[in-house]
Amino acid sequence: MKNKRSQYYTIMKKFVFGVATLLLISCGNSENKSVKEVIDTNDLAQIKSKKLELSERQREINTQIDMLDAAIIKLDPERNIPLVTTKMVVDTSFRHFTEVQGDVATKENILIYPEFSGLLREVYVKEGQKVNKGAILARIDDGGLSSQLAQIEAQAALAKTTFERQKRLWEQNIGSEIQYLEAKTNYDAAQNSVNQIRTQVGKTVVRAPFTGVIDQVISDQGVVVNPGQNALFRLVNLDNMYVQAAVPESYLGKIKTGTAVVVEIAAIGQEFEGVVRQVGNFINPDNRSFQIEVALPNKDGQIKPNLIATVKLNDYTSENAIIVPENTIQQNSQGQTLVYIFEKESDSTGVAKRVIVETGYTYREDIEILSGLEPGDLIIIEGGRNLRDDQKVKLKN
Repeated sequence: MKNKRSQYYTIMKKFVFGVATLLLISCGNSENKSVKEVIDTNDLAQIKSKKLELSERQREINTQIDMLDAAIIKLDPERNIPLVTTKMVVDTSFRHFTEVQGDVATKENILIYPEFSGLLREVYVKEGQKVNKGAILARIDDGGLSSQLAQIEAQAALAKTTFERQKRLWEQNIGSEIQYLEAKTNYDAAQNSVNQIRTQVGKTVVRAPFTGVIDQVISDQGVVVNPGQNALFRLVNLDNMYVQAAVPESYLGKIKTGTAVVVEIAAIGQEFEGVVRQVGNFINPDNRSFQIEVALPNKDGQIKPNLIATVKLNDYTSENAIIVPENTIQQNSQGQTLVYIFEKESDSTGVAKRVIVETGYTYREDIEILSGLEPGDLIIIEGGRNLRDDQKVKLKN
């Protein structure tokens, strides 16, 4: 069995050697030809030979390039120097904010109810319509009160005339005092009746209590309405908007009327700067918080009642602060907080110096440095994670 395998391998070796020899013989003339000339021959053997030749040459070139790279690394020590990016430390204003959730509201957002029972005879407004304070919104059928008012006004006019005449006679000492008093009493009673009926008739006219927009027409024309039962309209004024939020009692000494705030409304993607206009005087025992109000501008009407808002309360401010990106802060095995600064040696190189710092408040991506850095220091903000003290570095920027 082993002899047969040996014979088989011997035959295959001779076969492969013979094929290779034939290829070399047939392609011997392709070495001096260009790729286009070889392709134009339409000789498959020559094309394959040319490809093999170019592949070998490519491998040789790659090997030579690797050798050159190794020599460059050995002879150029700056090649392995870490690249860093720096930023100059300057004095700047730093503000820290505490964030609490709040709701957008308006004090002028009401449901309008009728003050008189009857048929809703006329509706003069539609949804989305802007109305001024005192504008007539609807009328309710008065059930004959207008006619009754006209009769009582006529009686009151007669009582007035009688009283005025009796008064003139009394002033001339004509007639009795009792006649004068009866005439005055009748006139006063008639006038009171007129006023009462006028008040009742006035309740049949529904007017806007303030300037705003009819957000919803709730009762349709022709239905019977009753006071306190059937709402007629929802009237909203979007000009006087504000945010109300609950603030933890621990901030009671830091938040007062006039405290600067930033209000962010994510639903409309807007942020507003403002001040606290009212601070509550009551601590909620359930969540140990107090209420604040912040006025909101709403010129374009995008802000709506009941939107969720994030109120950022300015609880700390430093006008001459040193702040650095939070991602530049590191800690050593002793728990010390440190950063690396760049000390220049040439236009593009220098050394990284480790500096122990004391930090203060952090807000968003910035952190306040209380000690350890001075204005003018070049802090390493990129490439500083794996550095060591006094390590040579090269500027990337």
